[in-house]
Amino acid sequence: MAANSSSTGSKSSNSAGGKQSGPSAEQVVATFQKMRQEQRSMASKAAELEMDINEHSLVVDTLKEVDPSRKCFRLVGGVLVERTVKEVLPALENNKEQISKIIESINTQMQTKGRELTEYRERYNIRLVGEGEGEAQGQSAASSRDSEGGGSKGGAGVLVS
Repeated sequence: MAANSSSTGSKSSNSAGGKQSGPSAEQVVATFQKMRQEQRSMASKAAELEMDINEHSLVVDTLKEVDPSRKCFRLVGGVLVERTVKEVLPALENNKEQISKIIESINTQMQTKGRELTEYRERYNIRLVGEGEGEAQGQSAASSRDSEGGGSKGGAGVLVS
């Protein structure tokens, strides 16, 4: 972090005159929004894969009740292929296991990204719109909401909508 701060600090101090070192409020917000979007895309991918697992489970349960020598059709690479149930069932179960492992990996990555987001929020004192209302911090959130257009001030947080 120290290397990043010093390199961005020298750039911002050269361009801003006497402004404090570190990224500008706009850069902080942009980075925060990018990190949030990455986390959202991971969550949507995990949800999509969960639906795939549910579909696989439904098909596996259906095929278990069918005669293993019965023919069935499977879509492979956009091509419908005729196989038997005993050939397709193990492949479906294997696919289901692989998808489960991928979901676990994505969930781990989402947790890591969540920790990074929390650390980033704490480092730059970022508050989301509507966050902290009704608590003791509601007044400070309202005051920063009023001064949102003022740029970054020493000790002032960044408000993200």
